[in-house]
Amino acid sequence: MDILGKITKLREERNWSLYKLSEEAGITQSTLANMFYRKTMPSINTLKQICDAFGITLSEFFNCSNSDDDKEFMLLSQFRELNDSNKNLIIEIAKTIKKQQ
Repeated sequence: MDILGKITKLREERNWSLYKLSEEAGITQSTLANMFYRKTMPSINTLKQICDAFGITLSEFFNCSNSDDDKEFMLLSQFRELNDSNKNLIIEIAKTIKKQQ
């Protein structure tokens, strides 16, 4: 698995800069920049901080293996960032779509 590529993908999906990720994860921007510049793998602790910033677990980070998993992963990540009212709205939309199938 391309860990740095996955982090980049998750960051870009959110339109986050490295600076924004560093702020959200509580990691210095220089640490992240060096990680990408030197192509070094983050420690488990650093990766956990990054996953926490994205609103996912380490298990979810490593679990995406196919296109459907990627779609589910992206949906779940986006869902976690919503407020309760919008989460309920998404649930109702999903129920309506399922009934129409």
